Amino acid sequence: MRTPLIAGNWKMNGSTALIEAFGSAFASATLPAHIDIVVIPPFLYLDAARHAFKNTPLQLGAQTLNPQHSGAHTGEISGRMLKEFEVGYVLVGHSERRKLYRETDEQVFDRLVAALDVGLTPILCVGETLEERDAGSTMQVVLRQVGHVMARLEPAQRLQVVIAYEPVWAIGTGRTATPEQAQEVMAGIRAYQAGFDTSLAEQLKLLYGGSMNASNAAELLAQPDIDGGLVGGASLKTNDFYAICQSAG
Repeated sequence: MRTPLIAGNWKMNGSTALIEAFGSAFASATLPAHIDIVVIPPFLYLDAARHAFKNTPLQLGAQTLNPQHSGAHTGEISGRMLKEFEVGYVLVGHSERRKLYRETDEQVFDRLVAALDVGLTPILCVGETLEERDAGSTMQVVLRQVGHVMARLEPAQRLQVVIAYEPVWAIGTGRTATPEQAQEVMAGIRAYQAGFDTSLAEQLKLLYGGSMNASNAAELLAQPDIDGGLVGGASLKTNDFYAICQSAG
C-alpha cells in the first residue's frame, strides 16, 4: 500500500508569520494516520520552518538544488546544505525551472542524482504544455521527461524517486485536469515503470499537481494511480492545505 504524500510548494511566497501559522495549525491537527505531508518554502525560511514544525507532522522540502555538492557557484544551494537543515525532499524539474531558467532534461537528471547522492527524496516534476496536449503529444512528452531520468538510474535508485505530473497549462491558472485526464497520464507513467520492474511500478508514488485545491482534491485523490498532490496556491492557506491533507486519508 502506497502512503499518500501531500506536498505544498510555496514557490517565491511566504513569510516567517506564515511559517509560524502553519506550525501552530498543524501542531494540534487531527490527520489521517498514514500520510506524509511536506511543506516546501523558499530557502530563507527552511531554518525557521525546521523549528516551527518540530512538534507537527510537517516535513521539509526544498524547491531545487545545485547538481554540485560544493564549489564556486554563487547564489546556489547544495544537497548537503539542505540535509543540514533536516530537509527530506527536493523538487527537480519543476516546469517553472524548465521554462524560466532553461533547465534541460539533462540538467534535471544531474540534480536528481545529486539529491539521491545525499539521501534526499527527489520529486521529479513532469508535464505537457497546452499546445502539446492539443497536439495529442501528452504521453510522448511526459514519458520522454520520465524516461530521460528513470531509464538511467539503478533499480535501487528508482525506488527512491517520487514523480509529480503537473500539466503546465493547469499550474497557477485555476484550470485543473479532470480526474480522468490525470488518471490516464498516471496510469501511463506506472505502466512505463512496469517495463523496468513490476514491483517498482506498484511501489512508485505518483502525485498530481496543477491547481489542486480543497474542493477538487478528494475526487483527484480517489483515482487509483494518484497517490497524492503537489499543491501550489492552496498550500499557502492553512485551512485549505489542511483540508487537502484530510482528503488523502
